[in-house]
Parts: sequence; C-alpha cells; structure tokens
Amino acid sequence: MRGRQRGSQLGLLLLASQLFQVGLDNIPPVTLAVLGLNVYLYLFPAAPLMQACVSVQNAYWHKDWRRLLLSPLHHVDDWHLYFNMASFLWKGTKLEQRMGGAWFLYLLSFFSLLTGLVYLLLEAGLTSLTQDQSYSMECAVGFSGVLFALKVLSNHYHPGGVTYVMGFPVSNRFASWVELVLIHLTAPGTSLIGHLAGIVVGLLYTAGPLKTIMETCAGFVTSNRFNSRATTYYHSSGHSGTRGGYSADQRYPTDYTTDYRAPYTAGLSEEEQLDAAIRNSMNDRGHTSQRGAAPPYGFQLSEEEDAAAEEVRRRRLLRFDQPQMGRRF
Repeated sequence: MRGRQRGSQLGLLLLASQLFQVGLDNIPPVTLAVLGLNVYLYLFPAAPLMQACVSVQNAYWHKDWRRLLLSPLHHVDDWHLYFNMASFLWKGTKLEQRMGGAWFLYLLSFFSLLTGLVYLLLEAGLTSLTQDQSYSMECAVGFSGVLFALKVLSNHYHPGGVTYVMGFPVSNRFASWVELVLIHLTAPGTSLIGHLAGIVVGLLYTAGPLKTIMETCAGFVTSNRFNSRATTYYHSSGHSGTRGGYSADQRYPTDYTTDYRAPYTAGLSEEEQLDAAIRNSMNDRGHTSQRGAAPPYGFQLSEEEDAAAEEVRRRRLLRFDQPQMGRRF
C-alpha cells in the first residue's frame, strides 16, 4: 500500500503547484525552510515510519527519545504531507510575519518537542485510567499536532474572527475544538490524542506559562532576548513582515527621539513643554519629507493642535530678531 501511494505523487504535485502560485519570494524563510525539510524527509526519510513514529511503548519504555525529533517531520504518504504542509504554508507565513523568523523558529522547535511529550503524557494517562495497554502502543507520526498548536496561537491573535470549517462559519475561539472533532469523525485513521496534544500546547502558550518559560530560556542563551512584538523586516522580495528589533535600514537624525515623554521630564515650564513637543513634531515632519524616513510612530498633531502650533510659532517669530526668522523648528 505504501508503494502504491508513492507511485502517483499527486499530493507532491499539488503542493508544488500551490507553492508556485503563492510565490517562493512571498514565503518567509523559516516557513519555507521547514516546509522544504518536511518534503525532503518524505522523499528521503531519516528512518522508516515504524522507527520514526512516537508512542509510550517506544519512547518511554524503550527509551528511544529520538522519536520526539523524527515523528513531526515524517508523513505516511503524499496526501498526508500535502494537507499538513498546505495548512502550514498559511499559518507559518502569517505567524512568522507577526513574530519574526528567529522567534518563530524557536517556537516551532519548542512546539514540536512539547507536542510529542504532551502526547505521551495523555496516552500514559489514558492507559492508567482505562487499564488498556493499546493506548501506550499507539504510534503517531506527522506535523498535525504542531499545526493544531499553531492554529490555537493564530486564533488567539484574531479572537473576533471567523473560520470556515467544512463550509460552516465557526468562531475562532472554538475553531480548533470543532476541527478536532470533525477530523476525528471524518478521518478515523488520524490521531485524536495527537491533535489534542497540539491544542494543549497552544493553550499553554496563549493562556499558560509556556511563553514566559520560553522567554526565560531564550534569555539564558543570548543577552538579546527574542522579542515577539511586531516590527518590520525585509527579505529578498521586499515583503514586509515582523522581527524583534529595528531594521538596520532605518535611519533617524541625531536630534530625533522615539521617546516622546523625554521633553516632559526635564523640569520645563508648561509653555516650554508645549514648545518642545511642537518642535519635536515639526522636526519629525521636516525630516520625513526631506529624507524619506519612516513616519514617527508615537506623536501626531490633530487639526486643533496644528492650529495651536502655528499660533505658538507666530508668537515666537514676533519675539525673535530678524536674523533668527530663518531658523526652522
């Protein structure tokens, strides 16, 4: 059966078609690399499926912990690979653009290992509760558990959205649970516990301590802690995404400050504070129009404030001597 499924490779052809429709330059580098690794290990597996899948019997009883690394990256057939990677293409692109490549790679590594561990814990718990050893012998393989964790994370960032599951609109809040049940009912060969493990990992990140733990671990490795907040980055296609820290291409003038609280903490009078704030805002506008710099992110005057700024500027011009009128604030 395995050889016959590999003969057509229709799933691989559909995946390749989808990749070229999206455009390789439009796929962030980590997402593209992980997708390519899954395809490579499908064509040239690191181990046979029965030696790559993870179960309580193989991983815990026989101490074959390498299965935690192998199982997420191997797939049963080309359709299994296609559906997982097509889903990852969308989720990975969105999340990597939001988080940045470094944190997203770190997240995938953590999720892959933790999903396998949670799967083992759930299967061991079911074995203990039911006294049925078959749960400890169920061997799971594939990227689906990680995808469910990513789905929980993606839905967390869009809580008010709607996901269509088999054509029916479902609130993002419940989409992962609905998909868990529907996939189990419509595809009996899938691992319900494996998918549930992914949901648990996603919830541990969005509503539990996992994110804090990951940030702490990252802080031990590097002094520049990964930051999951969105800032811009640029790759070969010119596509804007996200990465921790500012882009090296951004240039600010020497008198530019991104902290708009600074003028208000130097013991200035109310009039001097207003003048300083207006001068900063006007300088930002002048540098933006003259140098093509990015617009400032924090301070922007309304129409009423513009009128007030002009009035203050007019009064100041009346106070200064003629040689000073050429100076721009």
